[in-house]
Amino acid sequence: MDTVTRYREIVQRLIEEYARYKPSHGEIDTEIVIDLAHNHYELLHIGFDGPRRVHGTVLHVDIRGEKIWIQYDGTDRPLAEELVRAGVPREDVVLGFYPPEVRPHTDFGQ
Repeated sequence: MDTVTRYREIVQRLIEEYARYKPSHGEIDTEIVIDLAHNHYELLHIGFDGPRRVHGTVLHVDIRGEKIWIQYDGTDRPLAEELVRAGVPREDVVLGFYPPEVRPHTDFGQ
């Protein structure tokens, strides 16, 4: 199996795991958006918490080349560490939510 196919499977499995956790309050649904043609993955919360509308990204991941780019991680269980535990080398995980000049100072890829 090639690297991108393996990364697709890992990312999709992890996003599905995160989607099982529902917010403890409000009428909020969890929605997975996957665009395989562009290697784009998102997990969203959509609904209402009382009168307040909830519509926001929980996770946003892209696969670019042979690296997994975490564009946003709004969880309390860091996706980057979950990817490493799933067998993805640290250098293949890019913390895209950090500016380029900060990324060399992380334990992850560029």
